[in-house]
Amino acid sequence: MNERALLHEADQRALAYFDGIPSRRVFPDSRAIAALEAFDQPLPSSGKAAIDVLRELDEIGSPATVASNGPRYFGFVIGATLPAAAAAERLVLAWDQCASSFDNSPAADRLEKVAGRWVCQALGLPADSAVGFGTSATACTLACLSAARRALLARLGWDFDGDGLMGAPELRVVLSETAHITVKKALRILGFGMNRLLYAKVDDRGRIDPEQLPTLDERTLLILQAGEVNTGEFDRFAELIPRARAAGAWVHVDGAFGLWARASSSAHLADGVEQADSWTTDGHKWLNTPYDSAMAICRDAEALATAMNSDAAYATASRDAQKNLTLEFSRRARGVAVWAALASLGRDGLCELIDRHIRQAGELANALRQGGFEVLNRVVLNQVLVRADSDAQTVAIRVAAQASGEVWFGPTLWQGRPAFRLSVSSWRTTDADIRILADLLLRLKAQQRL
Repeated sequence: MNERALLHEADQRALAYFDGIPSRRVFPDSRAIAALEAFDQPLPSSGKAAIDVLRELDEIGSPATVASNGPRYFGFVIGATLPAAAAAERLVLAWDQCASSFDNSPAADRLEKVAGRWVCQALGLPADSAVGFGTSATACTLACLSAARRALLARLGWDFDGDGLMGAPELRVVLSETAHITVKKALRILGFGMNRLLYAKVDDRGRIDPEQLPTLDERTLLILQAGEVNTGEFDRFAELIPRARAAGAWVHVDGAFGLWARASSSAHLADGVEQADSWTTDGHKWLNTPYDSAMAICRDAEALATAMNSDAAYATASRDAQKNLTLEFSRRARGVAVWAALASLGRDGLCELIDRHIRQAGELANALRQGGFEVLNRVVLNQVLVRADSDAQTVAIRVAAQASGEVWFGPTLWQGRPAFRLSVSSWRTTDADIRILADLLLRLKAQQRL
């Protein structure tokens, strides 16, 4: 089979998978999972025909996938991929660009620069911020915190690039008690010992309590949250950030999904967040792009560009080339999907998408409350944090819902006890899907009572 015919076959199989999304189990059954054993073979001595490789991948792999691209996946704040973003990904794959700089790909360079500008406009962040498109919020947090550490040490007269960390002034990291694990991972990788982090006390909504904020100074990196992972709540940026800036601290905001509220009618939830020094956010969550399209955003463009610079004698580029803003030297043009999503939605479409999910989350919470569930958060965003009559019943309902194949969502702990978290973030999710979820949970609760 020639290359064109093979790609056509792949397209046909992908379209068949796409057509089956509405009827697909949200989580695969045990038979599909067991069938994956067929992949566990020794490396073959002789290669297979490409068409046979594709057929095996589809016939064994596709049934064991999770339908996170469907309307009733409510786990981990994962959105489905918008049609324009999915189509853009297919074209980008055909381009096969090393999107590190203008010399490698003028098209990718220009598109990612425009996408970065649009992201700042949509989120109401400083227009001249640097925007790097990285693989994940973890990678982008690493980039932003690296820039923060380097800048703070430079203000203290220390040459980080030349002298490294040995003998450097010690920096202090202040973060929320409910900080996301990816933030902690980035800090650990960067050498900030977990035992030396200073945790700020939070209120019953998971927000930092300004009255109990540790002392800030010019050696401090303060990390705030836009969208606490369980409650969806926001730290009080308008109060906290001016205090930090007055002390000379650097403020980073983890906004993996919550930062997108800035593009909605609920933008007031994140008032003051634009005063921070750096931000991270994901595309695959609320912008509904494919994976691998997170963003590192830095007010001081020079700080990010110098911290991430990877110019070499054979590969120099502009300060704002993507290889000089992200961890990756060789990289794909992941910002093109962000451009496509924003181009297809526009300001109004993006606002409507986020507003709809916030409304749906509120309606879901009301239905569950009326059915006897305890909703543990205020539901200001797209997160609904739920508990049943007992810990055992909470776990049993979650397990039964996952096993049903009708929906999927994951477990969590809130204030030391089991709960489950329902995240509404897929553009495919309709009001009917919300009713299906609510009806299923109410039915399972009634059954667990018997």
